[in-house]
Amino acid sequence: MKRIIIICEGPTEQAFIKTNMFATFIQKGIHLQTPVIKASKGGIVKWRRLKEQIEIHLKSDTDAIVTTFIDYYGLYSKYEFPGWNDAHTIQDINDRLDSLENYMLKNIDKKLQNRFLPYLQLHEFEGLLFNELSVFIEQIPNKDILKMEELKKIFIDFPNPEMINNSKETSPSHRLKRIINGYNKIVYGDILSEAIGLERIRNKSPRFNNWLKKMETF
Repeated sequence: MKRIIIICEGPTEQAFIKTNMFATFIQKGIHLQTPVIKASKGGIVKWRRLKEQIEIHLKSDTDAIVTTFIDYYGLYSKYEFPGWNDAHTIQDINDRLDSLENYMLKNIDKKLQNRFLPYLQLHEFEGLLFNELSVFIEQIPNKDILKMEELKKIFIDFPNPEMINNSKETSPSHRLKRIINGYNKIVYGDILSEAIGLERIRNKSPRFNNWLKKMETF
């Protein structure tokens, strides 16, 4: 069975994969492992620390593919990701992330590059949860949806949920905190993503879908 090691930014991404992707990939003959970033026990770190973990996995498990599941939201120049300045001359956000991923790949030991698949989530993992308004209404008690009109407007404004922008006030996670009373990233991430289902998430999130396709055929 093929093995893919997905280095997750934190427990939210880890829980999402276990809830929504494990069974689907097992059916395709692919076993997923989901370690978090070790240097921080979850949370973004400087590239050199993440690179060390990537190369350790690649060297210690020579039959496995290694990929990443980390948010572009929250990445800054201080994390010293390769090609950062060059990538940020690119206006189109998807092309910018493609450039950063390519620099990540080229910065890995050449002997290991053929088993590394870099992936940056655009913008935040929680954006994937804004897939179907009906799921929010069905899964969350009405009394806990504090801003129904704001919730409805998000679905109108962003047919592609990956494009929900990334300022501190308008990022997906901050929107969810405002909209849902007592919002908990892991609990509600599990509830909403499982109710949506992986296929519907893929259908509305092209960058995420493209990553899954690459893993399925890598």
